[in-house]
Amino acid sequence: MSMDRRDFMVAGAALVSAAAAVPQAAQAASGKGATARHRRIAIEEAWSIPEHLDALAALATGEWDNLDAQMIDTAGSKSQGATSKNLMDTEARLAEMDRLGVDMQILSLTSPGVQLFRKGPAVDLARLANDRLAEIVRARPTRFGGLASFAPQDPAAAAKEMERAINELKLHGFVVNSHTHNEYLDDPKFWPILEAAEALDRPIYIHPRAPSDGWSHVIGGNHMQAAIWGFAVETGSHAVRMMLNGVFDRFPKLKIVIGHMGENLPFHLWRTDYWYERRRDSYASKLKPSEIMKRNFFITNSGVEHGPALKYSIDVLGADRVLWAIDYPYQPMKPAVDFINSVDISEENRALILHKNAEKLFSIPTART
Repeated sequence: MSMDRRDFMVAGAALVSAAAAVPQAAQAASGKGATARHRRIAIEEAWSIPEHLDALAALATGEWDNLDAQMIDTAGSKSQGATSKNLMDTEARLAEMDRLGVDMQILSLTSPGVQLFRKGPAVDLARLANDRLAEIVRARPTRFGGLASFAPQDPAAAAKEMERAINELKLHGFVVNSHTHNEYLDDPKFWPILEAAEALDRPIYIHPRAPSDGWSHVIGGNHMQAAIWGFAVETGSHAVRMMLNGVFDRFPKLKIVIGHMGENLPFHLWRTDYWYERRRDSYASKLKPSEIMKRNFFITNSGVEHGPALKYSIDVLGADRVLWAIDYPYQPMKPAVDFINSVDISEENRALILHKNAEKLFSIPTART
Protein backbone atom coordinates (compact mmCIF):
# COMPACT_ATOMS: atom_id res chain seq x y z
CA MET A 1 0.00 0.00 0.00
CA SER A 2 1.02 3.55 -0.37
CA MET A 3 1.18 3.91 3.44
CA ASP A 4 4.39 1.98 4.21
CA ARG A 5 4.07 -1.72 3.53
CA ARG A 6 0.61 -2.34 2.14
CA ASP A 7 -0.91 -0.85 -0.98
CA PHE A 8 -4.10 -2.90 -0.82
CA MET A 9 -5.62 -2.60 -4.27
CA VAL A 10 -5.97 -4.39 -7.52
CA ALA A 11 -5.36 -3.31 -11.08
CA GLY A 12 -6.78 -6.52 -12.54
CA ALA A 13 -4.95 -9.68 -13.42
CA ALA A 14 -5.10 -12.77 -15.57
CA LEU A 15 -4.86 -16.22 -14.10
CA VAL A 16 -1.87 -18.09 -15.42
CA SER A 17 -2.43 -20.76 -18.05
CA ALA A 18 0.11 -23.19 -19.52
CA ALA A 19 2.63 -24.91 -17.29
CA ALA A 20 6.18 -23.62 -17.53
CA ALA A 21 9.54 -25.28 -17.14
CA VAL A 22 12.26 -24.07 -14.81
CA PRO A 23 13.47 -20.80 -16.37
CA GLN A 24 16.67 -20.68 -18.35
CA ALA A 25 17.57 -17.59 -16.36
CA ALA A 26 17.79 -19.77 -13.25
CA GLN A 27 20.61 -21.69 -14.89
CA ALA A 28 22.53 -18.56 -15.81
CA ALA A 29 21.70 -16.19 -12.98
CA SER A 30 24.22 -13.59 -11.95
CA GLY A 31 26.27 -14.06 -8.82
CA LYS A 32 28.83 -16.59 -7.72
CA GLY A 33 29.28 -19.36 -10.21
CA ALA A 34 28.43 -22.12 -7.76
CA THR A 35 25.25 -20.33 -6.71
CA ALA A 36 23.83 -20.46 -10.25
CA ARG A 37 23.42 -24.24 -9.91
CA HIS A 38 21.06 -23.97 -6.96
CA ARG A 39 17.31 -23.99 -7.35
CA ARG A 40 15.76 -20.84 -5.87
CA ILE A 41 12.49 -21.17 -3.97
CA ALA A 42 11.19 -17.97 -2.34
CA ILE A 43 8.88 -18.64 0.60
CA GLU A 44 7.12 -15.44 1.75
CA GLU A 45 5.60 -13.92 -1.39
CA ALA A 46 2.38 -11.91 -1.13
CA TRP A 47 -0.55 -12.25 -3.50
CA SER A 48 -4.22 -11.30 -3.53
CA ILE A 49 -7.52 -11.26 -5.40
CA PRO A 50 -9.90 -8.35 -6.16
CA GLU A 51 -12.56 -9.50 -3.70
CA HIS A 52 -10.07 -9.53 -0.85
CA LEU A 53 -8.61 -6.10 -1.52
CA ASP A 54 -12.03 -4.52 -2.07
CA ALA A 55 -13.29 -5.99 1.22
CA LEU A 56 -10.28 -4.62 3.07
CA ALA A 57 -10.75 -1.19 1.51
CA ALA A 58 -14.39 -1.13 2.64
CA LEU A 59 -13.32 -1.82 6.23
CA ALA A 60 -11.00 1.17 6.23
CA THR A 61 -13.54 3.80 5.17
CA GLY A 62 -15.19 4.22 8.56
CA GLU A 63 -14.05 5.56 11.91
CA TRP A 64 -12.61 2.26 13.13
CA ASP A 65 -9.52 2.98 15.24
CA ASN A 66 -7.53 -0.06 14.16
CA LEU A 67 -3.80 -0.19 13.42
CA ASP A 68 -4.24 -2.45 10.40
CA ALA A 69 -7.09 -0.38 9.01
CA GLN A 70 -4.88 2.69 9.10
CA MET A 71 -2.60 1.04 6.53
CA ILE A 72 -5.27 -0.01 4.04
CA ASP A 73 -5.67 1.87 0.77
CA THR A 74 -9.33 2.94 0.82
CA ALA A 75 -9.37 3.31 -2.97
CA GLY A 76 -9.36 -0.47 -3.19
CA SER A 77 -9.40 -1.99 -6.68
CA LYS A 78 -9.70 1.42 -8.33
CA SER A 79 -6.14 2.30 -7.31
CA GLN A 80 -3.27 2.08 -9.74
CA GLY A 81 -0.35 1.67 -7.34
CA ALA A 82 2.56 -0.40 -8.58
CA THR A 83 2.68 -2.58 -5.45
CA SER A 84 -0.97 -3.47 -5.78
CA LYS A 85 -0.61 -4.36 -9.44
CA ASN A 86 2.21 -6.69 -8.52
CA LEU A 87 0.08 -8.43 -5.89
CA MET A 88 -2.25 -9.66 -8.61
CA ASP A 89 -0.25 -9.73 -11.81
CA THR A 90 1.25 -13.21 -11.85
CA GLU A 91 2.47 -12.81 -15.45
CA ALA A 92 4.61 -9.78 -14.59
CA ARG A 93 5.78 -11.58 -11.47
CA LEU A 94 6.79 -14.59 -13.53
CA ALA A 95 8.68 -12.46 -16.05
CA GLU A 96 10.73 -10.92 -13.24
CA MET A 97 11.34 -14.35 -11.77
CA ASP A 98 12.62 -15.54 -15.15
CA ARG A 99 14.86 -12.50 -15.54
CA LEU A 100 16.48 -13.02 -12.14
CA GLY A 101 16.55 -16.80 -11.93
CA VAL A 102 13.89 -17.30 -9.27
CA ASP A 103 12.60 -20.78 -9.96
CA MET A 104 9.57 -20.80 -7.65
CA GLN A 105 7.58 -18.58 -5.33
CA ILE A 106 5.30 -19.81 -2.56
CA LEU A 107 2.32 -17.43 -2.70
CA SER A 108 0.11 -16.47 0.23
CA LEU A 109 -2.81 -14.07 0.67
CA THR A 110 -1.42 -10.70 1.68
CA SER A 111 -1.68 -9.61 5.31
CA PRO A 112 -3.94 -9.18 7.24
CA GLY A 113 -5.62 -11.90 5.23
CA VAL A 114 -9.20 -12.59 6.31
CA GLN A 115 -8.63 -11.86 9.99
CA LEU A 116 -10.25 -8.43 10.15
CA PHE A 117 -13.65 -9.76 9.05
CA ARG A 118 -16.59 -11.31 10.84
CA LYS A 119 -16.71 -15.09 11.05
CA GLY A 120 -18.99 -15.91 8.12
CA PRO A 121 -17.44 -13.60 5.51
CA ALA A 122 -13.95 -14.59 6.66
CA VAL A 123 -14.66 -18.29 6.14
CA ASP A 124 -16.10 -17.65 2.68
CA LEU A 125 -13.29 -15.35 1.60
CA ALA A 126 -10.58 -17.78 2.72
CA ARG A 127 -12.22 -20.54 0.70
CA LEU A 128 -12.47 -18.34 -2.39
CA ALA A 129 -8.85 -17.22 -2.10
CA ASN A 130 -7.66 -20.80 -1.71
CA ASP A 131 -9.60 -21.89 -4.80
CA ARG A 132 -8.03 -19.10 -6.86
CA LEU A 133 -4.57 -19.83 -5.50
CA ALA A 134 -4.93 -23.52 -6.33
CA GLU A 135 -5.73 -22.59 -9.94
CA ILE A 136 -2.47 -20.68 -10.20
CA VAL A 137 -0.48 -23.52 -8.66
CA ARG A 138 -2.10 -26.14 -10.91
CA ALA A 139 -1.34 -24.06 -14.00
CA ARG A 140 2.38 -23.75 -13.22
CA PRO A 141 3.27 -26.26 -10.50
CA THR A 142 7.03 -25.89 -10.98
CA ARG A 143 6.86 -22.10 -10.64
CA PHE A 144 4.26 -21.44 -7.95
CA GLY A 145 3.27 -23.06 -4.69
CA GLY A 146 0.68 -21.87 -2.22
CA LEU A 147 -0.01 -21.41 1.48
CA ALA A 148 -3.70 -21.72 2.30
CA SER A 149 -5.61 -19.12 4.26
CA PHE A 150 -8.15 -19.99 6.94
CA ALA A 151 -10.42 -18.07 9.29
CA PRO A 152 -9.34 -18.45 12.93
CA GLN A 153 -12.62 -16.72 13.83
CA ASP A 154 -14.21 -20.18 13.35
CA PRO A 155 -11.63 -22.78 14.45
CA ALA A 156 -13.74 -25.77 13.42
CA ALA A 157 -14.33 -24.37 9.94
CA ALA A 158 -10.65 -23.43 9.75
CA ALA A 159 -9.58 -27.00 10.44
CA LYS A 160 -11.91 -28.29 7.70
CA GLU A 161 -10.58 -25.75 5.24
CA MET A 162 -7.01 -26.72 6.11
CA GLU A 163 -7.82 -30.35 5.33
CA ARG A 164 -9.42 -29.37 2.03
CA ALA A 165 -6.48 -27.16 1.10
CA ILE A 166 -3.98 -29.99 1.44
CA ASN A 167 -6.00 -33.06 0.46
CA GLU A 168 -8.07 -31.57 -2.39
CA LEU A 169 -6.37 -28.37 -3.52
CA LYS A 170 -2.84 -29.72 -3.07
CA LEU A 171 -1.47 -26.56 -1.50
CA HIS A 172 1.73 -26.66 0.53
CA GLY A 173 0.97 -25.28 3.97
CA PHE A 174 -0.86 -22.48 5.76
CA VAL A 175 -0.57 -18.80 6.54
CA VAL A 176 -2.04 -16.89 9.47
CA ASN A 177 -1.45 -13.22 10.16
CA SER A 178 -0.63 -13.29 13.86
CA HIS A 179 -3.49 -12.29 16.19
CA THR A 180 -7.18 -12.57 15.35
CA HIS A 181 -9.36 -10.00 17.10
CA ASN A 182 -6.54 -9.59 19.66
CA GLU A 183 -6.35 -13.32 20.44
CA TYR A 184 -3.40 -15.65 19.87
CA LEU A 185 -2.86 -19.27 18.91
CA ASP A 186 -1.84 -20.30 22.43
CA ASP A 187 -5.50 -19.92 23.42
CA PRO A 188 -7.05 -23.43 23.58
CA LYS A 189 -9.98 -22.21 21.45
CA PHE A 190 -7.59 -22.27 18.48
CA TRP A 191 -6.15 -25.70 19.16
CA PRO A 192 -8.28 -27.43 16.47
CA ILE A 193 -6.21 -25.39 14.00
CA LEU A 194 -2.92 -26.54 15.50
CA GLU A 195 -4.13 -30.11 15.69
CA ALA A 196 -5.04 -30.04 11.99
CA ALA A 197 -1.66 -28.62 10.98
CA GLU A 198 0.18 -31.25 13.00
CA ALA A 199 -1.96 -34.09 11.62
CA LEU A 200 -1.51 -32.88 8.04
CA ASP A 201 2.24 -32.46 8.63
CA ARG A 202 2.29 -29.01 7.04
CA PRO A 203 3.67 -25.82 8.58
CA ILE A 204 1.84 -22.69 9.62
CA TYR A 205 3.58 -19.52 8.51
CA ILE A 206 2.84 -16.86 11.13
CA HIS A 207 3.03 -13.69 9.09
CA PRO A 208 3.03 -10.23 10.67
CA ARG A 209 0.20 -7.78 10.92
CA ALA A 210 -0.09 -4.64 13.01
CA PRO A 211 0.06 -5.29 16.76
CA SER A 212 -3.10 -5.99 18.70
CA ASP A 213 -5.14 -3.13 20.15
CA GLY A 214 -3.36 -3.13 23.49
CA TRP A 215 -0.28 -1.79 21.73
CA SER A 216 -2.04 1.09 20.00
CA HIS A 217 -1.11 3.81 22.50
CA VAL A 218 2.56 2.75 22.38
CA ILE A 219 3.18 1.85 18.79
CA GLY A 220 0.60 3.77 16.75
CA GLY A 221 1.66 6.75 14.67
CA ASN A 222 4.57 7.33 12.32
CA HIS A 223 3.89 3.89 10.81
CA MET A 224 5.57 2.25 13.81
CA GLN A 225 2.95 -0.48 13.67
CA ALA A 226 4.36 -1.70 10.35
CA ALA A 227 7.62 -3.18 9.13
CA ILE A 228 9.91 -0.65 10.78
CA TRP A 229 9.17 -2.14 14.23
CA GLY A 230 5.61 -3.25 15.00
CA PHE A 231 5.53 -6.35 12.81
CA ALA A 232 8.50 -7.91 14.60
CA VAL A 233 7.17 -6.98 18.05
CA GLU A 234 3.78 -8.49 17.25
CA THR A 235 4.89 -11.71 15.58
CA GLY A 236 7.84 -12.36 17.87
CA SER A 237 5.59 -11.93 20.90
CA HIS A 238 3.07 -14.34 19.39
CA ALA A 239 5.78 -16.97 18.95
CA VAL A 240 7.08 -16.58 22.51
CA ARG A 241 3.54 -16.84 23.91
CA MET A 242 3.17 -20.17 22.14
CA MET A 243 6.53 -21.39 23.45
CA LEU A 244 6.01 -20.44 27.09
CA ASN A 245 2.35 -21.43 27.32
CA GLY A 246 2.88 -25.10 26.51
CA VAL A 247 1.65 -25.25 22.90
CA PHE A 248 4.58 -27.38 21.79
CA ASP A 249 4.29 -29.72 24.74
CA ARG A 250 0.78 -30.51 23.55
CA PHE A 251 1.68 -30.46 19.82
CA PRO A 252 5.28 -31.71 19.68
CA LYS A 253 5.29 -32.18 15.89
CA LEU A 254 3.74 -28.81 15.04
CA LYS A 255 5.84 -26.80 12.57
CA ILE A 256 5.84 -23.00 12.63
CA VAL A 257 7.58 -20.62 10.22
CA ILE A 258 8.31 -16.99 11.02
CA GLY A 259 9.93 -14.52 8.65
CA HIS A 260 12.15 -11.45 8.74
CA MET A 261 15.13 -13.36 10.15
CA GLY A 262 13.00 -14.86 12.90
CA GLU A 263 11.31 -11.60 13.97
CA ASN A 264 14.39 -10.81 16.14
CA LEU A 265 14.04 -14.01 18.20
CA PRO A 266 17.41 -15.59 17.32
CA PHE A 267 19.18 -12.50 18.65
CA HIS A 268 17.28 -12.56 21.96
CA LEU A 269 17.25 -16.32 22.42
CA TRP A 270 20.08 -16.57 24.95
CA ARG A 271 18.38 -14.07 27.25
CA THR A 272 15.00 -15.72 26.77
CA ASP A 273 16.49 -19.06 27.85
CA TYR A 274 18.25 -17.45 30.80
CA TRP A 275 15.07 -16.02 32.26
CA TYR A 276 13.07 -19.14 31.44
CA GLU A 277 15.52 -21.18 33.52
CA ARG A 278 15.31 -18.75 36.44
CA ARG A 279 11.49 -18.91 36.46
CA ARG A 280 10.87 -22.32 34.94
CA ASP A 281 8.00 -23.09 37.31
CA SER A 282 6.11 -20.03 36.05
CA TYR A 283 5.71 -21.44 32.54
CA ALA A 284 3.63 -24.28 31.14
CA SER A 285 6.38 -25.45 28.80
CA LYS A 286 8.79 -28.15 29.90
CA LEU A 287 11.18 -27.12 27.13
CA LYS A 288 13.23 -23.96 27.08
CA PRO A 289 12.67 -21.59 24.13
CA SER A 290 15.86 -22.51 22.28
CA GLU A 291 14.89 -26.19 22.37
CA ILE A 292 11.50 -25.34 20.85
CA MET A 293 13.04 -23.04 18.25
CA LYS A 294 15.37 -25.81 17.07
CA ARG A 295 12.64 -28.47 17.06
CA ASN A 296 9.44 -26.73 15.97
CA PHE A 297 10.41 -23.46 14.26
CA PHE A 298 11.85 -22.43 10.94
CA ILE A 299 12.75 -18.89 9.96
CA THR A 300 13.10 -17.08 6.66
CA ASN A 301 15.23 -14.07 5.82
CA SER A 302 12.29 -12.30 4.15
CA GLY A 303 12.98 -8.59 3.92
CA VAL A 304 16.36 -8.89 5.69
CA GLU A 305 19.33 -8.83 3.34
CA HIS A 306 22.01 -8.61 6.01
CA GLY A 307 24.92 -11.05 6.02
CA PRO A 308 25.84 -10.87 9.72
CA ALA A 309 22.21 -11.51 10.71
CA LEU A 310 21.94 -14.50 8.40
CA LYS A 311 25.23 -16.00 9.59
CA TYR A 312 24.27 -15.49 13.23
CA SER A 313 20.92 -17.22 12.64
CA ILE A 314 22.67 -20.16 11.00
CA ASP A 315 25.09 -20.36 13.92
CA VAL A 316 22.34 -20.26 16.55
CA LEU A 317 19.61 -22.36 14.90
CA GLY A 318 21.41 -24.37 12.22
CA ALA A 319 21.23 -23.97 8.45
CA ASP A 320 18.50 -26.60 8.28
CA ARG A 321 16.16 -24.15 10.06
CA VAL A 322 16.62 -21.20 7.69
CA LEU A 323 14.88 -20.58 4.35
CA TRP A 324 15.19 -17.93 1.68
CA ALA A 325 12.41 -15.43 0.92
CA ILE A 326 12.05 -12.17 -0.97
CA ASP A 327 8.96 -10.54 0.61
CA TYR A 328 7.71 -9.60 -2.86
CA PRO A 329 6.14 -7.25 -3.86
CA TYR A 330 6.81 -5.27 -0.70
CA GLN A 331 10.52 -5.64 -1.39
CA PRO A 332 12.01 -6.04 -4.88
CA MET A 333 13.36 -9.31 -6.20
CA LYS A 334 16.79 -8.27 -7.47
CA PRO A 335 18.39 -7.22 -4.15
CA ALA A 336 17.15 -10.44 -2.56
CA VAL A 337 18.65 -12.54 -5.34
CA ASP A 338 21.91 -10.58 -5.31
CA PHE A 339 22.13 -11.01 -1.54
CA ILE A 340 21.71 -14.77 -1.46
CA ASN A 341 24.09 -15.12 -4.42
CA SER A 342 26.89 -13.20 -2.73
CA VAL A 343 26.53 -13.64 1.04
CA ASP A 344 29.57 -15.39 2.50
CA ILE A 345 28.19 -18.78 3.51
CA SER A 346 29.11 -22.29 2.44
CA GLU A 347 27.60 -23.71 -0.73
CA GLU A 348 26.14 -26.54 1.34
CA ASN A 349 24.28 -24.04 3.52
CA ARG A 350 23.28 -21.96 0.51
CA ALA A 351 21.65 -25.00 -1.07
CA LEU A 352 19.77 -25.77 2.15
CA ILE A 353 18.51 -22.21 2.48
CA LEU A 354 17.63 -21.75 -1.19
CA HIS A 355 15.70 -24.93 -1.82
CA LYS A 356 16.44 -28.10 0.14
CA ASN A 357 14.79 -26.98 3.38
CA ALA A 358 11.75 -25.68 1.48
CA GLU A 359 11.35 -28.88 -0.51
CA LYS A 360 11.31 -30.93 2.68
CA LEU A 361 9.20 -28.60 4.82
CA PHE A 362 6.51 -27.83 2.23
CA SER A 363 6.53 -31.20 0.42
CA ILE A 364 7.70 -29.66 -2.84
CA PRO A 365 8.95 -32.15 -5.45
CA THR A 366 12.64 -31.78 -6.12
CA ALA A 367 13.57 -30.27 -9.48
CA ARG A 368 14.33 -32.63 -12.32
CA THR A 369 17.95 -32.72 -13.33
